[in-house]
Amino acid sequence: MIMLCQAQDNADFIGRWDLTMNLDNREAPSWLEIRKSGNSTLVGRFVYASGSARPISEVKVDENQFRFSIPPQWEAGTMDMVFTGKISTGKLAGTMMFTDGKTYTFNGVRAPELNFSTNPKWGEPIDLFNGKDLAGWKVMGDNQWVVIEGILISPRSGANLVSEQKFQDFKVEVEFRYPEGSNSGLYLRGRYEVQIIDSKGQSPSDILFGGVYGFLTPNQMAAKSAGEWQKYEITLIGRRVTIIANGIPVIVDQIIPGITGGALDSREGEPGPFMIQGDHGPVEIRKMTVTPAQ
Repeated sequence: MIMLCQAQDNADFIGRWDLTMNLDNREAPSWLEIRKSGNSTLVGRFVYASGSARPISEVKVDENQFRFSIPPQWEAGTMDMVFTGKISTGKLAGTMMFTDGKTYTFNGVRAPELNFSTNPKWGEPIDLFNGKDLAGWKVMGDNQWVVIEGILISPRSGANLVSEQKFQDFKVEVEFRYPEGSNSGLYLRGRYEVQIIDSKGQSPSDILFGGVYGFLTPNQMAAKSAGEWQKYEITLIGRRVTIIANGIPVIVDQIIPGITGGALDSREGEPGPFMIQGDHGPVEIRKMTVTPAQ
């Protein structure tokens, strides 16, 4: 039986951690939050390489080691995911037993605070999509993206699209549409997904239109009908995001706690690209303009 140490000894674990899972021949970015519940119990949230943030009912700690488990979400297999690890010189390291019983290693560092400015200076707007071709973008896999009559189109599920330019703080305007039932998303810095999904008439949710996947819920459902052109105006400064969907402020100056499932990496302190999700459903883009902070 693992005994819990005193609350003051748990302080080293409390906070948010940017993790990297080492899965055979690839790295999988992940995220962990540990916080107090009551006088001594530790709880948390975990984001794996796919899926949304999921709760941790208890993090058990014995001296400098910790352990927790969570049930599968979208993963194949039926076993709980079991994490064990330790902290050394301010960093985490340990193992994850996956839902199929295989064991992998991980490491982690404390997530950065990220500076916030109330009055940033803005540079010149940059059109990331030129209306002609995929110049300035990298296709992450077999390409299904095409440009037809000035519109960037993913006609079916396939590869994600990543901008060659990277940004720290910025404003971005993107105009898009999707067919009925489709599901896509826009990743800010390649790490935080804003949902683009057919959601008209549904109650607001962090996994539906306008939400930051698994973390932030819009104050109302601003989605139009499938097949209509729609618009996001998003400002990201540090961790603070404002999302105006079809002219309606639905998330205003809210903090994104950490990376969302499907992120390109977990290096939150670095600038990152935009990624348009193409591995779920069809989506079309006719404008994408970024104004970076100077």
